[in-house]
Amino acid sequence: MTKTVAEKRAAFRKLHEGGTFILPNPWDVGSARMLEILGFAALASTSSGYAWSRGRPDYAVSRDDVLAHLTELAAAVDLPINADFESGFAREPEDVATNIERAIATGIAGLSIEDRDEKGGLYDKSFAVERIAAARRAIDRSGADVLLVARTEGLLSDRTALAPALDKLAAFAAAGADVLYAPGVTDKADIAALVRAVAPKPVNVLAINTEITLDEYAQLGVRRISVGGALARVAWAGALTAMRELQQGRFQGLSAGAPSKTLNGMFSAS
Repeated sequence: MTKTVAEKRAAFRKLHEGGTFILPNPWDVGSARMLEILGFAALASTSSGYAWSRGRPDYAVSRDDVLAHLTELAAAVDLPINADFESGFAREPEDVATNIERAIATGIAGLSIEDRDEKGGLYDKSFAVERIAAARRAIDRSGADVLLVARTEGLLSDRTALAPALDKLAAFAAAGADVLYAPGVTDKADIAALVRAVAPKPVNVLAINTEITLDEYAQLGVRRISVGGALARVAWAGALTAMRELQQGRFQGLSAGAPSKTLNGMFSAS
């Protein structure tokens, strides 16, 4: 490791000042190092990808598990890490703030807070805003140059609920969020509307619509594109196919693996 935590945080903030970048989501140290070797400028953790690597479903890992995971990721690469910190692992705003202080101590450069409640629904706007405001205060008190990403999850369950999502994101921006994020937005016109609603603050888009290119996202004004658990799902899909062939007594699926020489070469250089 050659960069300090402060240097990584400064580099992450610089990335948000202009242009458009891809923020891929590793699920463990190996995938994080591979993405660094491939030349990406920053990474984001994935709650689902990490949970699956632990043999659990999404949202079934503890706060302390995630803190240990973030500490490991941040120490493993010279790139800034944006933490998927779910809903802050607490309901009340001040408890969220306390947990954010713990997350900052892991060495991350940014973290996202969702408006998803403990039952899988959404907090109402006023309470969700209180939680984001508390997160903002916690970061400010820490003196750490950590970016606060505010998320609303409503579009994941109802792709037509754009208006309430925009309303929430605008309120989160006013409450001090640095970056705004509504996973589930897929239509170009909706993405453009999201960007306009919170301008000039940067927007993160989850790459659900795989037909949209990086250049098109840039034209729409998106600052960063993440992939959530998609890379982990691709990896698990390949393994699952090969495992099912093994059940049938066939081994052809094993030939699709990356050569050991390639992997050893990549990680020897890291």
